[in-house]
Amino acid sequence: MSGNKSGKLSYGMVIDVDKCTGCMTCAVACQQENNVPFREDETNKVRSITWLEVFYLDNGKSYPDHRKAYLPRPCLQCDADPYPPCTFVCPVNATQRDEETGLVSHIPVRCIGCRYCISACSYHARYFNWWDPKWPKPMEEMLTPEVSTRMRGVVEKCTFCVHRLQLAKDKAFAEGRRELDDGEYVPACVEACPAKAMVFGNLSDSHSEVAKLAKSPKAFRLLERLGTKPKVIYLSGQEWIHKLADNVI
Repeated sequence: MSGNKSGKLSYGMVIDVDKCTGCMTCAVACQQENNVPFREDETNKVRSITWLEVFYLDNGKSYPDHRKAYLPRPCLQCDADPYPPCTFVCPVNATQRDEETGLVSHIPVRCIGCRYCISACSYHARYFNWWDPKWPKPMEEMLTPEVSTRMRGVVEKCTFCVHRLQLAKDKAFAEGRRELDDGEYVPACVEACPAKAMVFGNLSDSHSEVAKLAKSPKAFRLLERLGTKPKVIYLSGQEWIHKLADNVI
């Protein structure tokens, strides 16, 4: 049963920081699913491409009061009114928010590499391709066929595995359905998380698990004071993590 009377979709994610073990499975799944390139030497993180980055947090105290946590950060799919900052600055409309789904897309073949969107993103969630993608053999034969590789000179970012949304729509259409059931469209990171720390779904559906979790008293958003209205919401019962949310990135 759907609680989404308006029929509007607003795909979002809830990440429970208290459950996250920092295993990096989500980041690996993201890299594999979306054909994110890598280099033999990844020590220069200024040139790295990491659609989903896992940050290490600690409370700055010594033993026995020391506490640590891990915070996965994909693109936060901002829902700012009237537009997310990254889409507002793009001179060629290569990045935009889909008003049907709420997803913020990026079209690499339209991108001119000006990197205005990178500067506008409050969460450092966009990356520039400094080199042409290349994979060692036979890894190039294992790329996800639904995801185009990106060329040198363009920006890329997390898409919430939007190709999976299209595959789910195709399956529903073949079965004579116009709407997707909760759980039919799930990004690779959420699917792979062994700790079940990540939940994905339609935030506009009051009956969905993700919408219920988003209203938890433990919920918070990164840099919420900026008004970007990110659709990735975090959960934690630890006050020091809530306080770091304004400065963690």
